[in-house]
Amino acid sequence: QGQLVEAGGGLVQPGGSLRLSCAASGFTFSYYAMSWDRQAPGKERELVATITRAGASTNYADAVKGRFTISRDDGKNTVYLQMNSLKPEDTAVYLCNAKFLSISHWGQGTQVTVSA
Repeated sequence: QGQLVEAGGGLVQPGGSLRLSCAASGFTFSYYAMSWDRQAPGKERELVATITRAGASTNYADAVKGRFTISRDDGKNTVYLQMNSLKPEDTAVYLCNAKFLSISHWGQGTQVTVSA
């Protein structure tokens, strides 16, 4: 059974940085495209960033382009999200997703709060 465990969330001031990680187990990580989504209260879930197998390409939501960077380490079965220049509107639960063909795994999420 595939599992994803996110870590690294917390409270940060506007302009600050956080690095999220998502550790995978129970499936062949390198086969999967990985993504980070976020869910803010009262808002729809939003796709933030994606990275394909072997990190061949990445894509970002317009709201985070130039500030967030997604990366993966297949040797550690882990995907990361480096978040810089954080804004209050980045406040959300950040969830990790792994997808291969019709198979999808989700983590439980980690809370990121950007506030002074």
